[in-house]
Amino acid sequence: MRYFSKVNDLGDLHQALQEALEIKKDRFKYVELGKNKTLLMVFFNSSLRTRLSTQKAAMNLGMNVIVLDVNQGAWKLETERGVVMDGDKSEHLLEAIPVMGCYCDVIGVRSFAGLKDRDYDYAETVFNQFVQYSGRPVFAMETATVHPLQAFADLITIEEYKEVKRPKVVLTWAPHPKALPQAVPNSFAEWMNAADVDFVITHPKGYELDPAFVGDATVEYDQKKALTGADFVYAKNWSCPGVTNLAEYGQVLSKDMGWTIDEEHMSWTNDAHFMHCLPVRRNMIVTDNVIEGPRSLVIPEAANREISATVVLKRILEKL
Repeated sequence: MRYFSKVNDLGDLHQALQEALEIKKDRFKYVELGKNKTLLMVFFNSSLRTRLSTQKAAMNLGMNVIVLDVNQGAWKLETERGVVMDGDKSEHLLEAIPVMGCYCDVIGVRSFAGLKDRDYDYAETVFNQFVQYSGRPVFAMETATVHPLQAFADLITIEEYKEVKRPKVVLTWAPHPKALPQAVPNSFAEWMNAADVDFVITHPKGYELDPAFVGDATVEYDQKKALTGADFVYAKNWSCPGVTNLAEYGQVLSKDMGWTIDEEHMSWTNDAHFMHCLPVRRNMIVTDNVIEGPRSLVIPEAANREISATVVLKRILEKL
């Protein structure tokens, strides 16, 4: 595997899950694989879990790690071609990327959506420039439209905690004070469609995700109906994806607190586990009692970020 941003990049998903569970039993089993190899982690946006878990995964595999925070540790970078660079950006990404490639063997990139130009975001302009110009294997640590390391960790968590062979998994929109990207829900939907689960997406009208990610999922606008009988509830906010109205892309169309996951919402489920990628806005996305409750999986889910990253890096290293 040379590039990683979507579920199909892993190949057989069942095999990848088994590999993840194997690695979880012995995180240092492949510590010699990354000897004298260097991972460069490039952050255009803030991170807690992604930075810590991916760096730990690289260390599990014996790699050296360089972390670059573009906003604090480098020149301001221009990302678009044809721009007259007479402003505050001193270096172009098209020179910076091949230079970065000189100092490492693998590159991880984290870059959020701007939420202003849907075509630009969904073309994955920044991530694809790294793929095209770095000369190195590149994997997504969240991009404008996807967060595959999170979705893989989510699936590992579901595999570990499921109590029926084919659980009902519900992705539910929840309110948030700011406009957020669609990367987490997009990837979660993509990976659940590839897994052996009964997958349902629920959200207010206007928040329809891109059909490429929705796939064969059931879309239900009635949240109570969607949550009924659920085994896993994954709450997440996202801004308008602009599918039905491009002019609304990136906007906050609703802050309806009736969608907040509380104990009443969870009572509609089949004693479901609660999931969220973190960080979470308490008492907007989910109430204190639910996220602190015995069926909350937010900490095991976060812990599995190390495992998903280890599997991905292992597979990249095996092809170097």
